[in-house]
Amino acid sequence: MKQNVLVFPCGSEIGLEIYRSLNLSTHFKLYGGSSVKDHGEFVYENYIGEIPSVSDLGFIDKLNKLVAAHDIRFIIPAHDDVLLKLAQERSGGNLGCEVITSPFATCEITRSKLKTYEALRDTVPVPKIYSRDADLNDSDFPIFLKPEKGQGSKDTNIARSRKDVEFYCEKDPTLLLLEYLPGKEYTVDCFTNKRGELLFSEGRLRQRILNGISVNSVGVSDNSRFTDLAARINKSLELRGAWFFQVKENKEGKLVLMEVAPRIAGTMGLARCKGVNLPLLSLFMAMGYEVDVLENNYEMTIDRALQNSYKHNISYAHVYLDLDDLVIFEGKVNPMIMAFVYQCINNKIKVHLITKHKEDLNSTLERHKLDGVFDELILLKDTEEKHTYIKEKDAIFIDDSFAERESIYQKSKIPVFDSHMVESLMESF
Repeated sequence: MKQNVLVFPCGSEIGLEIYRSLNLSTHFKLYGGSSVKDHGEFVYENYIGEIPSVSDLGFIDKLNKLVAAHDIRFIIPAHDDVLLKLAQERSGGNLGCEVITSPFATCEITRSKLKTYEALRDTVPVPKIYSRDADLNDSDFPIFLKPEKGQGSKDTNIARSRKDVEFYCEKDPTLLLLEYLPGKEYTVDCFTNKRGELLFSEGRLRQRILNGISVNSVGVSDNSRFTDLAARINKSLELRGAWFFQVKENKEGKLVLMEVAPRIAGTMGLARCKGVNLPLLSLFMAMGYEVDVLENNYEMTIDRALQNSYKHNISYAHVYLDLDDLVIFEGKVNPMIMAFVYQCINNKIKVHLITKHKEDLNSTLERHKLDGVFDELILLKDTEEKHTYIKEKDAIFIDDSFAERESIYQKSKIPVFDSHMVESLMESF
């Protein structure tokens, strides 16, 4: 029987990575929750909107009602403030399900950069912290300004003079004045089992960052200096399940800690696609299972960009689509079109292949492993028009030819698509 898992907030980059990690699991059923309108509504089939913010007085009561109504066994926090609140409520016995994170004391420390540096300054290198009232020398600059509570590189700045410091601190008085680290920046993805044993730690270079998020990241060939730091952090903090930390090189090339977070990272997909599914391992561990790590030995780079998802009000039970330059494009099967065809098959929508193919149709379909896929094969003569074969009103038509689409649209009065439009018909997977 599948266990129900709520991801909250589900539309964050973290929530979307958790979806990609778990949506095909045979062990868990995903629910996405959010306090605001976000992309999770377009991704999660089981979407729960209008969950109160964690700062609202009625948050925990409303959340517990949702947990009971949907028989939620686990919540995976997908934002640091949510993580801290849920860990606190769990420690107080106020939450009706389990939370996938480390103990509250660890969550409380890691939510604060100052508390993190104080807890780990004798364990790993941490950045020098400047007092705001101190006299800063020219040699101290540049200085890195970072929110005391923040995520990644969001809302960070570089001050190159005392005037810069005053400008940024007037905008945000919570900023920390830290030693500037000019070198390469790395995230180290980690996993600690229920006995506190570090099973996995792997560094990845943050090659390109957008809005504080690593959108291009590559694994490192020499992981030894990251595993040593991971082991020391793991020994000093009580960590469980998936977690990560970020480090950056100082001007001498030495790694200095930037932050630790006891949660899933949005770019943990790099580890997942090498065989280490950290959200899945964390859930299995929470269920009491012994878990192990199996990682493939190959190099991989992850690059992330905005992805489109669509909602529409088209209702159809039949799809008519062309063969040449659509299903088969430049001598090869078009995988996007066939993904849509199989989506239709799964949804009991009839798929009609309608074509003026010049070669033997059955031989072509057999050669491309497409025989037996379509509900109906309609082979037209050159003089025949496709609209005469489309009788249903609850149908759509897909063809690369504008002339064919125009004819069908005018005469059959149904929606028409070319290959570049089919993505709007795809469900999330």
